[in-house]
Amino acid sequence: MHAVRVHPGGELSYEDVPNPVPGPGEVLVELRRSALNRRDLLVCRGVYPFSLPLIPGSDGAGVRRDTGEDVVILPGLRWGPGEVAPGPEFEILGGPRNGTYAELIALPEENLYPKPAALSWDEAAAFPLAALTAYRALFSRGALQPGETVLVLGAGSGVSAFAVQLAVQAGARVLVTSSSDAKIERAVALGADAGVNYATTPDWPAAVTELGGADVVVDSVGSTWQQSLECARPGGRVVVLGATGGAEVTLQVRPFYFGQLSLLGTLMGSPREFDGLLRMMAEASWRPVVDAVFPLDEAVAAHERLAGEHFGKIVLAM
Repeated sequence: MHAVRVHPGGELSYEDVPNPVPGPGEVLVELRRSALNRRDLLVCRGVYPFSLPLIPGSDGAGVRRDTGEDVVILPGLRWGPGEVAPGPEFEILGGPRNGTYAELIALPEENLYPKPAALSWDEAAAFPLAALTAYRALFSRGALQPGETVLVLGAGSGVSAFAVQLAVQAGARVLVTSSSDAKIERAVALGADAGVNYATTPDWPAAVTELGGADVVVDSVGSTWQQSLECARPGGRVVVLGATGGAEVTLQVRPFYFGQLSLLGTLMGSPREFDGLLRMMAEASWRPVVDAVFPLDEAVAAHERLAGEHFGKIVLAM
């Protein structure tokens, strides 16, 4: 089969590799589409100590070879029985196990779900990891309630776009931040109420506070924990799911406990939460936002797009 592999040094190469062989309880899937996540960039940069070469990619949609059924892939393997956090054997597809930048993949049958009939192949491949991450952040960890206000940092990423759409569907008011007025406008088109450009507004937490502040803050930046806490209303929850802006922060302790605030970490989601996401999507009028589609052999260009200016998800077509 054809696949894209990461080699030492972070080089992506489109090449012929042996077809995967399904193990016990596994199914072979002919992939129609794969989708990129920022995690794939981190794999290429060597942030994770995975053995190389490796086929990256966590998201995918395709056809089961045994039944001919159209399916989407749950990217989390062996979450475990608990909902509070994944178990010790949990891992995400695309490192250390080979992922979806390929024409074929062998996966546990339990990780395959019927493809939502209303979605195109592009849209079906685009949603699983990012939408599930947003779902868990908002509802399981953030305990979002109708009528509350959500602040989503960094409008434009896949997770951020899904967070806006899911929060609006749940009856929340949504605010966003971005360094781009155009991305704020697109987030408003998805249902956000307003946005703050942090590039032109140095004290952007004050601007968010002027807009009413937030009950739940979805922070994928990491280095912005203190600012996110400043945006939270008394009793607010800051849910952290990334470190795109840096992995270290300094916090002001007294305002944190004076405000009865909560700082919560989250990572993707469980099979039970994926079921909840699919039920919610079945009732939704929105569709996953696909920024661009590249052929599989143009994965390098797709990664360049992901590392630069984009809004929504980037997809690879087989």
